[in-house]
Amino acid sequence: MPNPATGKDITCRLLVIGAGPGGYVTAIRAGQLGVDTVIVEGRKVGGTCLTIGCIPSKALIHAAEEFDRVAQLAAGNNPFGIAAELPTIDLARTIQWKDEIVSRLNSGVAALLKKARVKIVTGRARFVDGRTVAVETDVGTQIVRAETVVIATGSAPVELPFLPFGGDVISSTEALSLTRVPDRLAIIGGGYIGLELGTAFAKLGSRVTVVEAAERILPQYDAELTQPVSRRLKRLDVTVLTGTKARGRDGSGKLLVEGADGTTTKIAADRILVTVGRRPVTEGWGREELALDMDGRFLRVDAKCETSMRGIYAIGDVTGEPMLAHRAMAQGEMVAEIVAGHRRQWDRQAIPAICFTDPEIVSVGMSPDEARAAGRESKVGVFPFTANGRALTKHAEDGFVRVVARADNHVVLGIQAVGQGISEMAAAFGLALEMGARLEDIAGTIHAHPTQGEALQEAALRTLGRAIHM
Repeated sequence: MPNPATGKDITCRLLVIGAGPGGYVTAIRAGQLGVDTVIVEGRKVGGTCLTIGCIPSKALIHAAEEFDRVAQLAAGNNPFGIAAELPTIDLARTIQWKDEIVSRLNSGVAALLKKARVKIVTGRARFVDGRTVAVETDVGTQIVRAETVVIATGSAPVELPFLPFGGDVISSTEALSLTRVPDRLAIIGGGYIGLELGTAFAKLGSRVTVVEAAERILPQYDAELTQPVSRRLKRLDVTVLTGTKARGRDGSGKLLVEGADGTTTKIAADRILVTVGRRPVTEGWGREELALDMDGRFLRVDAKCETSMRGIYAIGDVTGEPMLAHRAMAQGEMVAEIVAGHRRQWDRQAIPAICFTDPEIVSVGMSPDEARAAGRESKVGVFPFTANGRALTKHAEDGFVRVVARADNHVVLGIQAVGQGISEMAAAFGLALEMGARLEDIAGTIHAHPTQGEALQEAALRTLGRAIHM
């Protein structure tokens, strides 16, 4: 394939627009299957998740956890008998470490694309028609013609019209590049992004105020799961204002918030972090040149992720909820195999959702409330970490594992958990649902002792009415 500098058109069997998790997985899998593939990305490969989202935020969260752990030791707030000096943090150095991780992963993805013989074109893509895309590169316009196109343009932070991004009003992107810890941080939005970053900055020393319009934080999870998170936020001295809406700023720059009773409060903040959601990127790449059906604000796709135009597929955040990298990856792998001639369709029993707060939350499948709403007669079993030996030895007893199963045949409908490091159990939860496990399958599986994973077995046993350690 020619270089854009030659001015010659590129022709390929598959063109992928966007090199985020969904896009690069599509391209790599297609390349593995011998499909002549081109991928277009305006920034570095890896997309939002790798460069300014999932990976950088987890690096900051981990650094904050380490800082807080030493701070608690120095303050004598630990049962271990360990003393330490009061820690300090050089946030600029932390960010440099985070950037080095991102750079390594960017290079790794680029190497994997090269290994799969995928051509990378750096620039902004725009449809000319259903099979032709013009890419604005640093050296001019490159035309790419493809038999099949995959749209993987992802999502972007939602901006409030009365608090546009700029200056001290920031999105998660800017929050992950701060070189000093703000003394006062106001966060608009008590969802997973706001609370993950809010918790991290509170541990680093910020006085954090969270403004949430709903009646409780993390409204996408049920109240039982979020209670341990609320308790931890209180211990971190995070101020949480629920049932409260941001209304702009006063003349001195203070944030104006309106409570449920109509009263207005002013909040002084050095930074205002807006985390009220993400929007699919459906503009800026020539959608108006196509005849794509919409599903609300998202692109409508079928069970094969094909749009209303034959030969044009869409995956990831641009196709709807849940906006999760691993959903996009799974869709991308499937689409690549379809393009290669395999028979595939989207048939996922469960997609894990994880909130990397302190403690972490994992939800796979149906919650008890969702099972009831769907008319499913179910059985529910909860096993607390206060009865788990490994959790106690880690001083991480706040939380539990919960199993939801059909009452008649004991097929598992959902598994949820909240606890320290519980995200690492998401794979086991998802596997149980994907394999159609019954309570007896989980209860009969020998779980290693002492581990927090034993709580899954005990929750299944308790749902069956025969818990051992309760």
